[in-house]
Amino acid sequence: MPDDAAAPEARKVLKVALLGCGTVGSQVARILLEDGDALAARSGARLELAGIAVRSLDAKRDVDLPRELFTDEAEALVDSADLVVELMGGIEPARSLILRAIRKGASVVTGNKALLAQDGPALFEEADRNNAELSFEAAVAGAIPIIRPIRESLSGDRITRVLGIVNGTTNYILDQMDTTGAAFADALAEAQRLGYAEADPTADVEGHDAAAKAALLATLAFHTPVSLDDVRCQGITNVTAEDIAAAKDSGFVIKLLAIAELVRWGDDDGAEGTSVRVHPTLLPREHPLAAVRGAYNAVFVEAENAGQLMFYGAGAGGRPTASAVMGDLVSTARRVVAGAPGRTDTATRRLPMAGVEGIFTSYSIGLEVVDQPGVLSRVAAVFAEHGVSIEAMRQTLDDGVAGPGTSRAELRFVTHRATEKALAETVADIKNLDAVESVTSVLRVEGV
Repeated sequence: MPDDAAAPEARKVLKVALLGCGTVGSQVARILLEDGDALAARSGARLELAGIAVRSLDAKRDVDLPRELFTDEAEALVDSADLVVELMGGIEPARSLILRAIRKGASVVTGNKALLAQDGPALFEEADRNNAELSFEAAVAGAIPIIRPIRESLSGDRITRVLGIVNGTTNYILDQMDTTGAAFADALAEAQRLGYAEADPTADVEGHDAAAKAALLATLAFHTPVSLDDVRCQGITNVTAEDIAAAKDSGFVIKLLAIAELVRWGDDDGAEGTSVRVHPTLLPREHPLAAVRGAYNAVFVEAENAGQLMFYGAGAGGRPTASAVMGDLVSTARRVVAGAPGRTDTATRRLPMAGVEGIFTSYSIGLEVVDQPGVLSRVAAVFAEHGVSIEAMRQTLDDGVAGPGTSRAELRFVTHRATEKALAETVADIKNLDAVESVTSVLRVEGV
């Protein structure tokens, strides 16, 4: 009987060490235990769950699993395994355990975006030296297959831009604000009630989670090391119900976007570099990403030959994320069975990060001004002084303040694309105008 037709029990056995048994880890363990025969047929080896390393042996689990699988001896478990799945999160001891596995030649599957954003290049180089593989589909967008398409399907193309909604918590909050008119605090509370947001939602709402994912996407897409410190990051805590309503009135929706792009600046198009940033962004409602609702994620990729591609799906949750982990695990097992070398993600070049003079974008700027003759012309003059042209302007009078010369107006401008430097200087100078009471919002605009 040919090897590929052998019964599952006759196939090679690969011992799998699972580090962590939270929402995702428990689902990975369940799949390994329940779907053993199907996984063996797909991978060419029986994937045997050798053990599950946890901090507390008595903690309550999301899935009922055999108690004898649990251990608090993570290093010993790693040493006994052929493949390691790391779902502990955090930097340590995850980093040390991953390195321990790699240095003995065991390939690793991880969903640890924070660790990869901080130490990814060093871990990839270590894996390359030891003929091991470090896979991380689950680290970016839950169930969405985005890492493998960038690594493999688009490896013969030149990716120029990646932008996406990569955090389900913030997308749910902004979607609630858009569809129900809820204030930020109320939408956040509902996200926490439904389990979309943690008790401490800082990493999500301040954009740190999305920034770590943006660093990973940029590293892969542009073949250059990008760390978390390279990502310009702004969260959604300052987005108000008034911002949402004004965006809706103008045909826009606000999304927290992760944006990574190749850019050039300076004379004669200058040198090529990268810009990686996370911030609330106005999108036209007809843009494909504008229709991404609830806690879903989507990633939009632009490549020179493939054109525009969009990947959409569940961005979080135990089962969807476990699906991404298992895809990596089966793929890695196939490679081990075939005796193929580990796949490398070491950078092939080092591109500079663009400063504010190299980032081109559009702004939506909200102002509260004294309603008196000449205010609009003075504001427009500041735009012109910095070479920023206005695409659209909207004015709303505040009738709540009576008396000649004392009423207020709200002005909202959408600019044409200009450098981040010019736009920031424009806003700074507008703030200094006597007739401007306050700058109520500054949001970037994409897709126009």
